[in-house]
Amino acid sequence: MVVSEIEIEGLLIIAPKIYGDDRGYFFESFREDVLNSYGVDKFVQDNQSLSSKGTLRGLHFQHHPHAQGKLVRVIKGSVLDVAVDIRKGSPTYGHHFTIELSEINNTMFYIPPGFAHGFLTLEDHTIFSYKCTNYYNKESEGAIRWNSPTLKIDWDIVQPNLSDKDKLAPLFKDFKSPFSLSNFK
Repeated sequence: MVVSEIEIEGLLIIAPKIYGDDRGYFFESFREDVLNSYGVDKFVQDNQSLSSKGTLRGLHFQHHPHAQGKLVRVIKGSVLDVAVDIRKGSPTYGHHFTIELSEINNTMFYIPPGFAHGFLTLEDHTIFSYKCTNYYNKESEGAIRWNSPTLKIDWDIVQPNLSDKDKLAPLFKDFKSPFSLSNFK
């Protein structure tokens, strides 16, 4: 496994070592010891979704004390995955990072607590899987509008398939973050 830190502190790109032959392939999709060496908490919940092409889920987060880190990957299909820094006081507050995750590249992406997360499915029947460092709590969920102009995220789609919750999420300019960078030091 090769773990890469990027310009936004806390985000990790994980590229597994893939062993392939004429029968198929094998790779380790999770190594607790490797992730622990980067300060990643223990995972307590796994989630999986199936989506049609053009479905956008996000940008979501959980408030304290239920804030979640997520290790995300695609089992089938592909997505454009996005993380937005919502830690007040962070030098990258309001900045985002995008990465394509697919069944072909097998890349994984770790998004720590203090980030909003979302993804756009690029293919029909996309299966998206993620491990969480905290349990889901409905009363703690929050969202930011996917197309907030100040975020300048290039989703390359005009009318995605959205949930009602995501359609009604506040714009980033009206968003009051529940996170402070000092909570994560």
